[in-house]
Amino acid sequence: MRRTLTLVALLLAGVAWADIPATRVMTLYQFNGPLEIPSYDVDRFQRSGPSSPAGHLTQGTSVIPCLVIRNGRPLTDASGTPYVGFEVVVDSRAATRASSRTFENAMAARASLRVANHHCDDDVRRVIDVRALHALKKGPFFDPPRGRAAPAATGRPPGELDAIVRAYHDSPHCEDANRNLVGRRGHLEEAWERFVRDNARHWPAEALRQARHLDYAMRTAIFEGHLDRGCSAYGACERTVIALSIRNRGRGQCQRGQGCREEGDFQGVSSAVSQYNIWDEYLAQTSALTSCFLRADLASGEGGSHYATLQRMYAQNVADVERVLFGSDADLEAIFPGIPVGDLRSVRHYYHPPAMGKCFPDHDRVEYVSGAVARLGSDFALIASERIRVDEPADGGYRFREFRFRDEPDGDVVELVDSYRGFVVDGRKVHLTPPSGCRPYGLPPGCRFGRVGRHRKTPSWVNAGTPLALTCRVEDRGETCTGAGAFRTVTVGGRCDTQMQPVAGVR
Repeated sequence: MRRTLTLVALLLAGVAWADIPATRVMTLYQFNGPLEIPSYDVDRFQRSGPSSPAGHLTQGTSVIPCLVIRNGRPLTDASGTPYVGFEVVVDSRAATRASSRTFENAMAARASLRVANHHCDDDVRRVIDVRALHALKKGPFFDPPRGRAAPAATGRPPGELDAIVRAYHDSPHCEDANRNLVGRRGHLEEAWERFVRDNARHWPAEALRQARHLDYAMRTAIFEGHLDRGCSAYGACERTVIALSIRNRGRGQCQRGQGCREEGDFQGVSSAVSQYNIWDEYLAQTSALTSCFLRADLASGEGGSHYATLQRMYAQNVADVERVLFGSDADLEAIFPGIPVGDLRSVRHYYHPPAMGKCFPDHDRVEYVSGAVARLGSDFALIASERIRVDEPADGGYRFREFRFRDEPDGDVVELVDSYRGFVVDGRKVHLTPPSGCRPYGLPPGCRFGRVGRHRKTPSWVNAGTPLALTCRVEDRGETCTGAGAFRTVTVGGRCDTQMQPVAGVR
């Protein structure tokens, strides 16, 4: 967004110079939404609103937004929602490995850039609904090029299913599934189907079928869990609990609404976007979820500790997860001792309290703004995908400050920043509705804490079941996955666990 007058010219003209952060790199993201999101011709939008798309952008595309100014006002719909111009940073349909660096460079450049306003250049011809854009920090993810394989790891040899999964990760089928950024969930399914066909003479059909389901369950267990827990005992037990939820949705209680197409369909269950949101189009583009992370050359080659950690997390859990999926009731009782097997078989749900809806009842007048315009004289700013602290009314709106927070292990650390000094946000986009449904740490009633570090909203179904505390005895190798591996007993869940909540009996 170039300035049409230089700073010197503005000062000579006696015009006040605003100094605000430039718009951030933003990403098209609508959870489990359509792959294509419409854009509109500026002139047609000005005449008739968002009635006739002029083109489309694909989920995961990153852009730099700006405000189109017509007749001295930004382009909005009747409710004041901006429809913004954009400069494409990375088109998700055309992305390559180099796009990751392009995204990172643009993020860094915009983070330190200060501007007078967020106005578009005059030649911007298309706009998009700002509510489809989110300020997300993750860019495109691709596996590095194949290198020389590392020496074979020592230790317990893999079982048959584990060996098949590793062979798939090292195969060209897996590599093909991740060449493009878009549609990775579908490409993974197709790649496994081709791998099974091409290896029908090498392994028994049932072993290939079970290995495919094991791979999907392990991917979900690893990426649904807290990756930063690494190979700690809690992290390993958490992953086994997630596998238990997959097992119970695919065995004996198969429901299409939970992704299960037939008895034993752990692949369908574990990759249902509505149930495990990590499989959403955009999220699959920005993580190693569908990648070939078990490739032998990645254990110590390019990609470094990230892949080594994923491989060790997988190795730590794969034997227990195989027993959970395909074993007997006795296997369940051995892995989760002390819990009646009927309760274990009824665990289909869990939630992670820190990831629930953000809630700040201890702070007054906090508003999440999906998209609004703020004004200072003839300068306009875009406020989008962020929380603000609403201050005093002024000129048909409110003065405001940015409400920033960091989610630390013990709670939220809040900071108020006056980045838009003098600007007034459109009053139509401020509702000042008091927060509701907020619970300390996102837990049901009955837990007591000396100090509450954060609040979250609990899921609607949480009181329909019974919270369970599940105990595992696992080899604890620490968060870095490099520890000695002493066996340790750990408990995940229970009514007042602030990190993970397995719930039994929800229908």
